[in-house]
Amino acid sequence: MDITRFASALFILIASVAILILGKDFIIPIVLAVLIWFLIKQLRLLFSKIPYLGVKIPKWLLTLLSILVLFTVFGLVINVLVDNFNKLSANIPTYEKGLVKINEQIKSNFHLDFSSTIKNFIGDFDFTELIKKVLNSLSEVFSDALLIGFYVLFLFFEESFFNKKLSYIYGKQSNKYKETKDTLSKINDAIAVYISLKTAVSLITGVLSYIVLLIIGIDTPFFWAFLIFVLNYIPTVGSLIATTFPATIALLQFGDLTHFFITLGVIGIIQIIVGNLIEPKLMGNSLNISSFVVILSLTFWGMVWGVTGMFLSVPITVILIILFAQFKSTKPIAIVLSETGKV
Repeated sequence: MDITRFASALFILIASVAILILGKDFIIPIVLAVLIWFLIKQLRLLFSKIPYLGVKIPKWLLTLLSILVLFTVFGLVINVLVDNFNKLSANIPTYEKGLVKINEQIKSNFHLDFSSTIKNFIGDFDFTELIKKVLNSLSEVFSDALLIGFYVLFLFFEESFFNKKLSYIYGKQSNKYKETKDTLSKINDAIAVYISLKTAVSLITGVLSYIVLLIIGIDTPFFWAFLIFVLNYIPTVGSLIATTFPATIALLQFGDLTHFFITLGVIGIIQIIVGNLIEPKLMGNSLNISSFVVILSLTFWGMVWGVTGMFLSVPITVILIILFAQFKSTKPIAIVLSETGKV
């Protein structure tokens, strides 16, 4: 009997992973749409708590206001990023000179031709092909954005009828109806806590990094600070990757190792204190997820869905813990995944 259970569980696991990998082009836009829908809902909830606004304005208008605010912020950020990117492109000749200067320093001090080493490492890399792939990726993102927008729209249409459908399935007075609503409420609260904490931590890291980059004199500090802010949503690894970008620009901009190590050191210290010490403890205590499980989740979802999976790894794990905790057969899994063992 135990062997049969194990075989069944293994088959379900393999089938689930296969579906996630093979169906990622279909599943990921839906997951992202649900996330955006959730963000808009949270904004709507925030607006509804404003005394005059919450009482006088109907729910549908609060939803429109939330959508407008969210996309206005996105639009402003994109405009600033495009402006910063144009400035970076204009500074490419400066970075080329910096690279030559660094190469000369390394060659004189260590007798190593840095540029030749890079060329040998790159080999016959086709940059034209790379540009084509980037453009194809951008077109795919744009197509997904339209699809995600439609999904979000229809999620709001479904929202008003969801409780009715749930009551028809289980019966409004049944225990199953109350249990299901309670589970969905827990998932909602847990994701709200995660997004709030993660955004706060990432914002602190981004603002501190911006101030440091501004003081050092790095080109387009907003662009790099925003990149740090975004990559901080990827647990642990994202913050480490984000640190290398402004440090590399400092190396190319100033053409010396001093600015490189100063940028790398100061931004790295910010990341270690805020990202790797405070954040995991906050996430563990608030969401009841083991720090080790966070790393495993990051690795697994990164392998399955790439960078998107890394961003979504913690919310998905939170949902799984809550769902597993509701059933006797899967409760032990929820206990293992949790931080304290209490689910």
